Amino acid sequence: MIPTDREILAIHRDMAPTRAAFESVSTHCQIVCTLAEQLFAGLDVDTDLVRAGALLHDVGVYRVAGTPYIRHGVLGHETLAGLGFPEQICRFASCHTGVGITRDDVLRQELPIPVADYVPRTREEELVMYADKFHSKRTPPVFVSGDSYEVIVSRWGADKAATFADLRRRYGDPALDGLSAATGHAVV
Repeated sequence: MIPTDREILAIHRDMAPTRAAFESVSTHCQIVCTLAEQLFAGLDVDTDLVRAGALLHDVGVYRVAGTPYIRHGVLGHETLAGLGFPEQICRFASCHTGVGITRDDVLRQELPIPVADYVPRTREEELVMYADKFHSKRTPPVFVSGDSYEVIVSRWGADKAATFADLRRRYGDPALDGLSAATGHAVV
C-alpha cells in the first residue's frame, strides 16, 4: 500500500501543528525525494516506494515538541503505523537518522529511544536515508555537500564515517547546485 503524493501531502497538512512546521518539513521531504530520484536512476529499486518513503520520512518531526529530536524517527514510525501503513512504509521514518542507529549506539549514547537497530535493511530505505544527509531543515535551510557531511558524521565515530564513505562510493553525490538555485538554500 504505497500512498500517492496527494495522500502524503494531506498527511503532512493534518499532522503539522503550524503552517511554518508544515512548510519546513514538507519542503524538506520534497527535496529529499528529488535527491533520492537523482540517486536511484538506473538502479533496480521500487521507485514508487522510494518516493513515498522520502516524502514521509520526517513526519515524526511534527510530534517532537518537548521531546529530544532524536525521537522523531520512532515517533514517525509510530504515526505511520497508527495511520495503517505497513512496516515497509513505517521503517522509512525510523531508519533514516544519521547513517543508521544501532542497538549499540542506543545503549552507548543512552539515546532516549527504545533499544533496537534503526538501520536500513533495503536499498530503498538506504537511498532515502542517504538522500536525507544532503539537506537540512535548520534555519535557514541548507544543502549539505558530501564533504561537509563527512565532517559531521565523523563526530559520531570512524565506523559512521566509513559507512557514509561507502554510501558515497556506491551512490555518488547528488547534484546540489541546481536545487540550491531553485530553492535559494545555500550549499554548505
